Amino acid sequence: MSQIQEYQIELLVGDITTLPVDAIVNAANKTLLAGLGGVDLAIHSAAGPGLQTECWTLNGCETGEAKITGGHALPAKHIIHTVGPVYTGAEEEPLLLAECYRNSLNLAKENDLHSIAFPAISAGSYGYPAEEAAQITVKAIDAWQKENPSYDIRVIVVCFDEEMLQVYRQAMGLL
Repeated sequence: MSQIQEYQIELLVGDITTLPVDAIVNAANKTLLAGLGGVDLAIHSAAGPGLQTECWTLNGCETGEAKITGGHALPAKHIIHTVGPVYTGAEEEPLLLAECYRNSLNLAKENDLHSIAFPAISAGSYGYPAEEAAQITVKAIDAWQKENPSYDIRVIVVCFDEEMLQVYRQAMGLL
């Protein structure tokens, strides 16, 4: 019988733009301007034109980094924008993907935010294999939580469908 790791991560299937949390994370592109699809377009559309205006002032974002804006018309108070790697199989991509989660959580802590919802960064239109991305996500969040044991933060990973939920459940040892 194997030991199951207990992660402090909630999983749900749904629309990240509807969550009343302190911050939702946007899987953004390097310009931080509205993308052509996926969670980035959904967040920009739901937040309204003020988000695009605020993003213009941030001068973009490099892969693995994170920047914060207001939530605008969303129920979330803030949006943390992070740029995941476009998957090519390059050696540095797992580290860059993990940095998206680490830097987003650090930014949440710096801004005294206590609930954060992540999408499956890079696992959609950026082509990262879902199983590998989920493993990286779970390990990165778990490592951050262990490094910050006294910081109380609710972490949610929002999956876009039941299939992705099962991938994350598998990564967490729940299947």
